[in-house]
Amino acid sequence: MIASLLEFAMLFAFGFSWPFAILKTWRTKRVDGKSPAFMIIVLAGYACGIASHLVDGTRLWLCFVYLADMALVSTDLALYFRYARRTPAAR
Repeated sequence: MIASLLEFAMLFAFGFSWPFAILKTWRTKRVDGKSPAFMIIVLAGYACGIASHLVDGTRLWLCFVYLADMALVSTDLALYFRYARRTPAAR
């Protein structure tokens, strides 16, 4: 049970920052300093976390937290590609 709570805390901590990044990108319509490669690596890491739980069949409820975090990262990635054309430094 402790391992589940710690994993949830880790996912919550990682996911907590994404709404702020999304809001900043959406408001400024600039993607300076953002890395699509980094966001794709984060998505791959979350996918591996989900796969781990699906393979061992335990703590499947954590998959929903992973999916929520993936949705946030995917939103930020989509905004990156939307606004990258407008930001000369992002090229």
